[in-house]
Amino acid sequence: MKLIALDVGTKRIGVAKADSKVRIAIPYSAVEVDGTEFQKIASLARAWDIDSFVIGLPRNSQGQETEQSRYVRQFARDLKKSIPSAKICFQDESLTSVEAEKRLKNRKKGYKKGDIDSEAATIILQDFLEEKTGKSTTRAASTHRKSVKAAKPHRFATAIIAILVLLGLLGGAAFGYYKYNSRPVSEINCAEVDADECDDTVFAVLTGSSVSDVANELKEAGLIRDSLVFQIHFRLTSGGDSLKAGEYNLNKSMSVADITDLLLTGSRDNVFSFTFFPGENIFDFRKKLLLYGYTDEEITAGLSADYSGKPYAWIFEGRPEDNTSLEGYLFGDTYEFYKGDKVENIVGRLLEEMADVLEENDLKAKFEAQGLNLYQGITLASVVQREANNAEDQAKVAKVFYNRLADGWTLGSDVTVQYAVDLVDPNREVYGDNAAALEIDSPYNTRKNPGLPYGPISNPGLEALTSTATPDESVADKYYFLTGDDGTMYYSSTEDEHNQNIHEYCQNLCNVAL
Repeated sequence: MKLIALDVGTKRIGVAKADSKVRIAIPYSAVEVDGTEFQKIASLARAWDIDSFVIGLPRNSQGQETEQSRYVRQFARDLKKSIPSAKICFQDESLTSVEAEKRLKNRKKGYKKGDIDSEAATIILQDFLEEKTGKSTTRAASTHRKSVKAAKPHRFATAIIAILVLLGLLGGAAFGYYKYNSRPVSEINCAEVDADECDDTVFAVLTGSSVSDVANELKEAGLIRDSLVFQIHFRLTSGGDSLKAGEYNLNKSMSVADITDLLLTGSRDNVFSFTFFPGENIFDFRKKLLLYGYTDEEITAGLSADYSGKPYAWIFEGRPEDNTSLEGYLFGDTYEFYKGDKVENIVGRLLEEMADVLEENDLKAKFEAQGLNLYQGITLASVVQREANNAEDQAKVAKVFYNRLADGWTLGSDVTVQYAVDLVDPNREVYGDNAAALEIDSPYNTRKNPGLPYGPISNPGLEALTSTATPDESVADKYYFLTGDDGTMYYSSTEDEHNQNIHEYCQNLCNVAL
């Protein structure tokens, strides 16, 4: 589990991160309290793909909460509002800022106030990991160890001791080598001195670059002392994360830890925001990626890649083998990606989000309760998404469709016809009018074919998915619906009533070209 720790102050918020598997906390630049702090923290959480927070909760010398404690608890409540998915826990702390400043002074390197806050967050996170795992982290353990009576010496024991001493010496030498070569190439404090060593070097990490390749290139650029030490540090601290592709401004005053942390979190200048709305389809997805500079070939390769071996591949359950389209599975939301990310990585992130939504809302079981498998549920939800634009009407539209299916009727959905035409005639050169479109020979044409369309026609959002899984029973006797010119949905039980609604409420929208 990956974690973010926060040392909350009224002027700055110290930030640190760690992976519970590695148990090494890494400080990050402090966030200023200027009204945008929650937005900045949310951006970091998205970039690091972390939603678990450890917040330091101060107490006085008697162990009681103070006014500052109440301030921190209110901060946590506000953070939860900004990041609804956030999992927050508190870690009791006291005098962490004092300990943090002491550490920074011992390093004999210049530091700023924000560095103290970030170091304090690191201590909070280290303490949390130590308590939860029962194992010491990089902070010196203060626990007393029980002494053990020495066994009677003999030759074998003497040999073992000698070996252990030798290993200890070798280990000490190795640790000393590692520690020395983790230091910056230049010991100049760039916060106080303007020197050539402080000039930034633009360093590029290409998509797909290995850690060893990057380490060698950093060494050749004179930005680190030893490539092997960089690789070891990366393996110890990355928590399984990969290097983020892009361009970075690095200099010789940065330590191996500084550089590693930056290459793991990514440059904020190298991030682009990608919004894919619920109800949009594969065609929209392709157009948006083209605007970000991806080529048709790259997009096609990403959409046709094999995702069957991924942890989230269970979302394709029930999908026919001859249908490899990802339509319906790309969850609509706003995401952040690094420039240069492969399309396959972007697609994978949206698929992973769909899996999280399906699992968190138990939608597979709820679809099955309605008589649909997962693929059929997503397919129907994709139609509901395009037919209605709010949760209340989506739940009613879903029930109307269930009624029609139960009685052997066709769905009769115009949006499925529209999708069928988009697949073969997007410019409407052949199907130029509605009468021709409604006769299109396609498994997506639910005006002619009974049952569900061949597959999803859009990518449904959470409301459409949950509405389809739990339809509104108040329209259990309805078989028709339409959206009136005033934007209101009208429902009816008979064709005569439906035609009357068209006459009264739908003179314009009901004649719009498909």
